[in-house]
Formats: sequence, C-alpha cells, structure tokens
Amino acid sequence: MNGNIKSITDPRLSLDILSQDDVQRLHTATLEIIEKTGVRFPSKSALEIWEAHGATVDHDSMIVKAPGHLIEEALKKAPPAYDLAARSPEQDLPLDGNHVFVGTDGCGVEVMDLYTGQRRRSRLQDVGEIARVADYLPEVGFHWVAVSAQDYPPESRGLHELLAIWQNSTKHVQTESVYSIAEAKAAVEMATAVAGSREALRKRPVLSIMQCTAPPLGQDGGSIDAALIAAEAGLPTGFMTMASCASTGPVTLAGNLAVGNAEVISALALIQLAYPGAPVFYAAAQTAMDLRTGAYTGGGPEDFLFGAATNVLADFYNVPLSMGSFATGAKEPNWQAGIDNSMSTFMASIAMSDMLLGVGLLHGSRIWSYEQMLMDCEIFDMVRQVMAGIVVDEASLALDVIGKVGPGGNFLAQKHTRRHMRQLWLPKYMDRRPYNVWEEQGDGARDWANAEARRILETHQPEPLDAGLAAELKRMIKSVETAVPA
Repeated sequence: MNGNIKSITDPRLSLDILSQDDVQRLHTATLEIIEKTGVRFPSKSALEIWEAHGATVDHDSMIVKAPGHLIEEALKKAPPAYDLAARSPEQDLPLDGNHVFVGTDGCGVEVMDLYTGQRRRSRLQDVGEIARVADYLPEVGFHWVAVSAQDYPPESRGLHELLAIWQNSTKHVQTESVYSIAEAKAAVEMATAVAGSREALRKRPVLSIMQCTAPPLGQDGGSIDAALIAAEAGLPTGFMTMASCASTGPVTLAGNLAVGNAEVISALALIQLAYPGAPVFYAAAQTAMDLRTGAYTGGGPEDFLFGAATNVLADFYNVPLSMGSFATGAKEPNWQAGIDNSMSTFMASIAMSDMLLGVGLLHGSRIWSYEQMLMDCEIFDMVRQVMAGIVVDEASLALDVIGKVGPGGNFLAQKHTRRHMRQLWLPKYMDRRPYNVWEEQGDGARDWANAEARRILETHQPEPLDAGLAAELKRMIKSVETAVPA
C-alpha cells in the first residue's frame, strides 16, 4: 500500500516579495540580456531552430541573440497547467498553481548507509531502496533520481536509475540524469512502454525531464538535445538555473535573478519554437557563493529569497515551477540542516511553487541520508499545516462548547474536542518528551528516523512492474549499451 500524497493546497497565507514593477523590470532586463549579450546553445539542432525563427546565430561561438518579441510570443504557447502522471493514477499530480508537491532531491554521489552509518559511494541498489521508502511516505509526491548509480556505465546509468524507480514505486518520476540523444530516445521508449502507447504517454506523462543550464548564460548541448527529444514525445520538460551570486552570476540578487531568468526562459522559448504547446516548467536553485571559500552554500538568506522570487517569475510567464528547496549545506542532520530546510521550504511554499526539491540530501546535494529524508518530510508536513492558516467559522469558534465548559473548566471530555482533535499537528521526530524521560532514554530524532526508515525498507512492497514489461525495459537499456563502441 502506497502513502497517500500530501500537498499544500489553496493556502490562506501569502507573501509579496516582488512588486509588479519589480517583475517587469526583471523581465525587461532579461530580454535585453538575451537580445544584446546572448545565450550559448551548443547544439546543432537548437541553433537551426533559432535561426529558422529569425534569431541571430553565431555558429562558431554558438551564441544566440533573440529579439524580445520572439521570446515573449514563444512563451505564450506554453500550457499554464497540466498533470504529472503516475503509474498509479490516483497519485497523479496536478500542476495547476493550487498545489505544492515535494520530491526527493538528486543526484547525490554518496550515501550514509542506513545500517552502518558509514559514508560510501552510491550505487543502483540505493536508487531502488530510496524509491521504495519514498513510495511509502505520504509527504513525497514524486521522485527525482536521488543518487547516482555509479556501479553502472555512464552512457546508460540514467536509464538503469529510471527502471529502478519504476520497479520500486508507483509515483511520478522526474529525471535529471538523462542528457544525451541516445539516452533520451531510450527513456522516451521506456516511458511509452510504461504508459502503454505514444498517445497514452502524451495524455498521461509518467516521466518528466529536468535539465540544468550552464551558467552564466549557457546551456549544455547534450541536455538541450535530450530535452528536444522529450518535448517531441510530450514529456514535461524543465530547465534549472543554479546561477550563484559572485561566481556564475552577479553578486547582487536582482542581477543573479536576471542571469538565471535569461538561461531558463531562453530554453523554454526554444522548446515552444520547436514544439508549440509542449508542457514545460521553470526550475531554479539559485544561491550565493561563500565569500570565504568560494564554495556552494546550500542555505542562507539569499537562497530563501530566491525560492520565493523565482516563483513570482514563473507565475509571470504562466508556467509551473520546480524550486530547489531543502538541499542543506550541512554535513549531517543537525541544527543547520533544520534551519536551512525549514526556511527554504517555507519561503518556496508560501509563494506556491508547484514542485519542491527535495528531501534527503546533505552537503549541498552530495550525500544521501535516510534520517534527513524523514526529518525533511516532517518539515514539509509542518509547513503544510502552517500554510493552511486559521479557519474561522461556527464550528471552529466553538461558542456553544465554550459556554458549556465556562470559567475554570477544561475541554478534554467534550465531543467537540474528540471531533476536531486530529486537526492538531503531531510530530514524529520532534522531541516533546518530559526532560527526565529524554535524559533517561538518551535517544532522539535521528534514532527514530533511522528505525522508521529501516522498518519501511524491510516491510513496504509497492505494486511491482509487470514481469514482461520489466524485461522489455531491460532490453531497451541493453540496446543502448551495445550501441556504444567499446
């Protein structure tokens, strides 16, 4: 039995982080960047598409300069809402601006072993086991490929990861690990087999694809080619900027937003020029460089502000958003991880980002931790409860009950209390025990999360893939591997 997905729906809280004038200035600045400075598209197919639509293309530098009206007209063709389909239809996710779903993070390269506690290289078995735990957790709405299957060849690794997730979960899969033409074609073929047909896949895309840009003002050629193949098949396709203040973007937040925005909307416009009406989404995980070390921070006030501001931009372009949340820079589940992930999740949620990424990773998305995964889900659940706000109606005001109890009484035995008590939030990992119990037992959140993750992994079995379908998917992967020269 799979966990029923929890999302943030129709919140009563809101946040105004950018004025309409701010957004318009950012948009105008972005168009100026694309038209005058340009964005690099190292893809023959992409350059030909841009040139066919009137953009200025330098084939030597692979820099495209496109007029603002071309970008604006292209983006108008993008659908504002659509569903991410799951193997199990009741777990489909509506990206309609009224829900916030959280996924696992990716793509880490190390794992804190659940049983030994030791840090080691990630492998394919980890991909499947993480998917199985995520399938159980109601807070997790969809999967990213959480860690890299480093025990499999690079040319087919992303495909093995997809199969491992489909074999261990019925929820939607969004991959950030397919970035070549051969892998993209095979991934589409695999998704078609899972969906049942090409037409069925268009109606219910069980796979979506996310690609990273190459800041500042660049795209990755293989990723662009893969995205074009995915979009042709009707798979939702997004592009994530990770522009960092003072290194791959200007030190100022507005400048960094403009650079990242230019990367994302130029890629989304390309997809619309090639395949008008194809489902696309905006994706962002902007941050600031640590001025002392030059390192990626993975947390801090800049990240939290970017989390809210980027959603305003995605709303301006009327496309869904996948927002980098969680992904703390902490090395272990600790107070830093709690602050980073709580603030980033709250800021992105209050702005109603459609997809949040994602639970489970430490050290700036490098190290997977099951304990962090479960505690991150608790953070999301807490934020979800806060976002619901306070309902004021006849039942919640409870005037008749207040009158019945009167001064000096208590409400424990009242039917109203029994009827509504489950509306109060209860933690799984926050410690509310009496001090003496805590002192005597000596355990805590990490211990409880570890035990729960073990229990899930050892007892939860999602609906398996049909054996014939699984064999067919393996054959598709093998065909990619045998086509690669030794």
